[in-house]
Amino acid sequence: MRMTAAVMYEQGLPAPYAQSRPLRIEEVDLEGPGEGEVLVEVRAAGLCHSDLSQVAGLRKRTVPVVMGHEGAGIVREVGRGVTGFAPGDHVVMTVGSGCGHCRFCIGRRPVLCDEVGTSRARGLLMNGERRLSRDGRALFHHSGVSSFAQYAVTVPGTLVKADRAIPLDIAAMFGCAVVTGAGCVFNAAQVCPGQNIAIFGLGGVGLCSVMAAKIAGASEIIGIDIHESKFPLAKELGCTRTLSALDPTLVQQVKELTNGGVDFAFEISGSKAAMTSAIAVTCKGGEVIGVGLGSSTDLYQYAHTALVAEEKVLRGSLMGSCVPERDLPLYLKYYLEGRLPVQRLKSSTMGFEDLNHGLDLLEKGAVLRQLLLPNG
Repeated sequence: MRMTAAVMYEQGLPAPYAQSRPLRIEEVDLEGPGEGEVLVEVRAAGLCHSDLSQVAGLRKRTVPVVMGHEGAGIVREVGRGVTGFAPGDHVVMTVGSGCGHCRFCIGRRPVLCDEVGTSRARGLLMNGERRLSRDGRALFHHSGVSSFAQYAVTVPGTLVKADRAIPLDIAAMFGCAVVTGAGCVFNAAQVCPGQNIAIFGLGGVGLCSVMAAKIAGASEIIGIDIHESKFPLAKELGCTRTLSALDPTLVQQVKELTNGGVDFAFEISGSKAAMTSAIAVTCKGGEVIGVGLGSSTDLYQYAHTALVAEEKVLRGSLMGSCVPERDLPLYLKYYLEGRLPVQRLKSSTMGFEDLNHGLDLLEKGAVLRQLLLPNG
């Protein structure tokens, strides 16, 4: 079929992106679905900092690629052999699934799956296939999803059914922002009632961590950001305190508030300065959870003697250390119960023509979650 999609041909174009236009809006060809594949009409797709980092070239991507890795839509057709989905199903599109049979998938850590990681790096679907092209030229898939398009062919492992009562523009945010932000609290840290936490970065992912920490029963939930304009909403969603990342007394304040430091510090932005502060505000025996991704070549420093002497832990959490088929239904349930008010993160909706401008707004920290509506 012929459809409209946002294609990135080159990484590293300069901001403002509304002028350099790294995302080209074009008519492309989509094949399929083939055996074991699913055709989804994309109804909403979230614009994420991960998309921004790909555009900036911080991590290499096979190009030309149809962008977008977070979304929701309606199943329109299933290929031969697909049994878990049927036309009409509402689905969340996510990138956290694995092959199901490697050592990591068997150990319930599918985000570490080498087989899927290899396919994504090559710009292919999880099954190693490619269904996108333009005038006979190959186009590649972003993380096996490519949700910045009117339709997407993907595999069942990237889809989780969603209750039809959930608006699809809200459901889209569960594919990355929610599963990453909530998952790092529930899965990586396993925060318990009464523990104290600090969250560095109060964008869409960070605020999902705030909401999850509230559900988990954390005592002090300290939100930290360079943009103080984010503080009122952060407090409404669960932060007990909000502090400026630029305050030179930040570490001292956190330690005084928590009797020596937080049990868990979540670094959401990928900032070196924020990671330094996160380590400093963590108590002895506490954990620093790295969630944000910087450049693939970035190196971070820490005081090794203090790490050993204070028995701190540095831990990474990719996509919330999630198991999508286990975690997303639970998080969607929390939303329906009013415990995870993800709709508060929605900044605006847009058409294809506003995508590049949306990247500029995201880079400035002026928005939380912008949502592309590919089909109007």
